[in-house]
Amino acid sequence: MTIQSVKLAKLVLSPINVRQAGEDFIEQLAADITARGLIQNLIVTPAKKPRGTFAVIAGSRRFRALELLAQRGEVDAAAYDVPVLVLSGTDAALSETSLAENFQKLAMNPADECRAFQHFLGTGGDIDGVAKRFGITRRFVEGRLRLADLAEPIFTALAERRISLDLAKAYASTSSQERQLMVWQAYGHQSYQSADSIRRIIANETMKSSEPIARYIGEDAYVAAGGKVESDLFSDDGDRWIDPGIAQTLAAAKLEAEAQRLGEEQGLAWVRPVAGTSTWEAARDLHRVHLPTLPLTLEQAERLDVIADRLEEIEDGMQGIEGDADEAAYAALEEEHETLSDEAQALHERPQILPDELRQKVGTFLLLNRDGSTALDTTYYSETPIRVTAVETVADDGDDDADTDGDDGERRPAATFHIEEGPASPARGGASAPVAPEAEAPGGKALSQVLYDQLAVQRRDVLAASILANPALALDYMLFAMIDGRVNMGSHSGTTIRAGNPQDPMLAKNVPATRARDYLAEAYDGLDASWCEGRDASSSGAATIARFEAFRALGDEAKTAWLAWIVAASFEAKDGYTSRQNALQNRLATILDIDVATWWRPTAENFFDRVPKGALLSLLDEVGGPALSGRHASQKKGEIAASCEKLFAGEAIVEAEVKAAALAWVPGAMRFLDQADDAGDEDGLTDLIVSDEPDMDDDAGEDIDIGDLIDDEDADDGLDLVAAE
Repeated sequence: MTIQSVKLAKLVLSPINVRQAGEDFIEQLAADITARGLIQNLIVTPAKKPRGTFAVIAGSRRFRALELLAQRGEVDAAAYDVPVLVLSGTDAALSETSLAENFQKLAMNPADECRAFQHFLGTGGDIDGVAKRFGITRRFVEGRLRLADLAEPIFTALAERRISLDLAKAYASTSSQERQLMVWQAYGHQSYQSADSIRRIIANETMKSSEPIARYIGEDAYVAAGGKVESDLFSDDGDRWIDPGIAQTLAAAKLEAEAQRLGEEQGLAWVRPVAGTSTWEAARDLHRVHLPTLPLTLEQAERLDVIADRLEEIEDGMQGIEGDADEAAYAALEEEHETLSDEAQALHERPQILPDELRQKVGTFLLLNRDGSTALDTTYYSETPIRVTAVETVADDGDDDADTDGDDGERRPAATFHIEEGPASPARGGASAPVAPEAEAPGGKALSQVLYDQLAVQRRDVLAASILANPALALDYMLFAMIDGRVNMGSHSGTTIRAGNPQDPMLAKNVPATRARDYLAEAYDGLDASWCEGRDASSSGAATIARFEAFRALGDEAKTAWLAWIVAASFEAKDGYTSRQNALQNRLATILDIDVATWWRPTAENFFDRVPKGALLSLLDEVGGPALSGRHASQKKGEIAASCEKLFAGEAIVEAEVKAAALAWVPGAMRFLDQADDAGDEDGLTDLIVSDEPDMDDDAGEDIDIGDLIDDEDADDGLDLVAAE
């Protein structure tokens, strides 16, 4: 068998060629033939008709691509030589040859394809030129280059066909190898994870440019603040912002400033920003204030009466129409009925009234819409239940004094508003609501709201003055209010003392386990919870009192342990949206002489796999000098991370001084950076933590020594909850 040349015009497609549906990627193949010529010959057999022609039994896609070039006039079919291998035989034998030629082809490994593009471009080619020569798009080439730059474990899995090309594309939806590795280590071993789920997981660590926060602050402000933007080359979701923390910080500051401006402008008690359109979570612990609607004008009331009468007439008229002859009349009545119904509904949907005397008692939310715009919620909330009732003044005939002009110039019935704070008992059957005993004036009538509030404040002051002489009771009450509010959600203990869950950063998801966190959990499990076991966990007064009395009955040691735990569980990770550490926390760490290295060690999961290779080499140089870093310089990132984990856990065989330095090292973000100097003590900072005030007496005349409640031994036990053993 020898290869010979046949003019393109002398070739036809054989009916026994097994690849009949061969239109895929013909344009791409034609472009490649234009760039490099026909690299592989066709397999043909002499055709019976017309005489002197050859039928193509293998290589139909190449033949179709050549035909396409001929149709475009890019090649001359009569003059273009096509290399062919001529075979003869029965139709069955030739058809088997066609099947074998197509069936035994093995698609190129995607990993090899990616490396090939990377190597080709590395020798001086440009992306647009490569795309044109191969008949593919620039985006396709960029995608293959992104795949070639996958983190090493993921690319190896693709090369060994342990993951599919679609799954590799999902990991490559971000160019950050650090983020790829984080997801790979967490989910790479799970065979049920799909490409879509991996892409969603990675997307959760980034932000789409189309998300509301991104639209709100704008790309220019985000980039100016140091944020980076990258394109997802394997989907049409648009650009992604890979530093969502920067965007969230900018949005929070901008929303907070706008909320403050609107609150001052409208005279509200507060306006709180919400980065979305739902206030369900933000308003969960608040009370919705139901406001009265704007009264109907006299003209509107009269118009509603007219509409109601006319609607009744129309409905009677529509029932009397029968047959197709009056179809037009029925349609006209139906249209008029719909128009009048819409008008009546619009008259009933009147705006709400927010009385001026209520503005300083309520607040609302500033919402962020999907298109990046903001809007003030039209619903108002308060921290305590508030009931607003509009009382209309009905005039006698001829008395115009009861009518008033509204902002729109329309005459409305005069109205005043009764504002009642606290749980309200609605009136029934037109009778007045019963007056609670504490709000009753001599004679049975209710006190005015202003007087009642003033008396409540004065009553509070009496309690506050009295508890000063009983610090032991004050300590019990403080601890109970903080702990019960956390353990029994929704409990109201009549105080502003709170120890709610700290607001951890939004990006701090799936925090790896540490010795400190495990110790806190063990400490909580060991606390004496007998005061709330078997008791009603509701916020009712009787249930709260029962828990309080049981808590008071605990011994000093149990209370001390609860004190240490609730303080330990209240610490915020950082100051709001900033990267700034809390100065007072750092001062506490200095007083406690905390050695972070005894509580936390860096591992591949919590640190080494999540920083660049250069950072790891710099760290090795820091603890062991050039000799140590040089031994790892040629290794892959994953290998260096594994070596670092052993070294910084004290498990590597190294010099004693290197081991000591590694065991003492923690990153800057884990250090307590106390900036207080000696002058700080002059300001009483230390006195806030360790008090030397003299003992006080309770009202029974017995000495109450705070040291009796928390003596040195008990204090040490409590501190064990937050300090190293």
